[in-house]
Amino acid sequence: MLPEFYQFQNRTKVIYGQGLALDFTHELEELGTNKFFIVSDRIIEKLGLVKQVKDALLSGGIEITGEFFDVPQDASITCVKEISRLATETKAKGLIALGGGSVIDAAKGANFTFTLGGDLIEDYSGAATLTQPLNPLVVIPTTAGTGSECTLAAIIYDVENKTKLAFSDQFLLPNLAVLDPVMTRSMPPGLTASTGMDALTHAVEAYVGIDSSPHTDALSVAAIEHIFNNIVRATENGDDLEARGSMLIGANLAGIAFSHSMCGCVHGMAHAIGGLARVPHGIANAIFLSHGMEYNFEQVKEKFARLAPVMGEDISGLSIDNAAQKAIFAVKKLTARLNRLDALPLRLRDVGVSEDQLLKIAKAAVEDGTSIYNPREVVAEEILVHIKNAY
Repeated sequence: MLPEFYQFQNRTKVIYGQGLALDFTHELEELGTNKFFIVSDRIIEKLGLVKQVKDALLSGGIEITGEFFDVPQDASITCVKEISRLATETKAKGLIALGGGSVIDAAKGANFTFTLGGDLIEDYSGAATLTQPLNPLVVIPTTAGTGSECTLAAIIYDVENKTKLAFSDQFLLPNLAVLDPVMTRSMPPGLTASTGMDALTHAVEAYVGIDSSPHTDALSVAAIEHIFNNIVRATENGDDLEARGSMLIGANLAGIAFSHSMCGCVHGMAHAIGGLARVPHGIANAIFLSHGMEYNFEQVKEKFARLAPVMGEDISGLSIDNAAQKAIFAVKKLTARLNRLDALPLRLRDVGVSEDQLLKIAKAAVEDGTSIYNPREVVAEEILVHIKNAY
């Protein structure tokens, strides 16, 4: 059944190719400036990736006004403010983010005040607070997970209150996303698996969300196929650039999809344990994905049944219910296989969550902004059952 109304747009230009991160300066001509400030983290800097990209930019006539490498595990309010301050002081006219989801979100968050001034929390909290484009933002992802290089959202961690703050606006979308699998080759197996499961969660939740559409369905299914067929290969062999490339494309497709149909209760629970117990986001999604699917089963089982073959399951002759269960089974098989590779934990108790935090997680999931897009109303007492199952 078609929705009565939906809209779709993707303002971000996406380019893909092996080695492209060292050969894209001609693309910057469209952005109207050659003065950029680089945002990354210490790991990426120590791996030498920042220097490689910077040297290529400099040789192409791009001016780098400064650099910031102190982005933490979750982009924090403090680091976002510091990036904005430094970029402004060095008279940059645009930002280049090289890193994973936290680095990209930090650059997105900084771009509010870097462009317009003001206070991040007081002036820009929530959704659709902007009335004009921000300064140019170029993104080179080094993980294949968040899809943040093509989403209209940024998640910023409030350290003082132990909560994750969501900012959403069409003008947060980067201008250019450079997808280069070579930039992801240094990811260790655990990070490959967890970021890949983050991307898979985006795709599944975008597919069944209440704002899904034919456009997001097509993107989500393609993303799921790319991820299911390549995540184990990429985890087992980080030098498999074909698998790495497919993971990058899958994450990107999923990011575009969930920018339109949003995420649901899996992300609500993941945000909760990220804030309360500091569990990395990809790991949190990996633990919760099958449990969230079980929570939503009755509302979206027809869609789950259509996903099962995409996930490699034979549903010949099965009822809708049994075919839908195959999709959940496929996710459980995948996470178990990644666990056997020592790349992924399976339960909340394995990542430092205590039993007395489970009710808090359920309540926080209800209050999370993703709950309004979930196909089933998120009720604390009801979702607590599934959180306990994940424990």
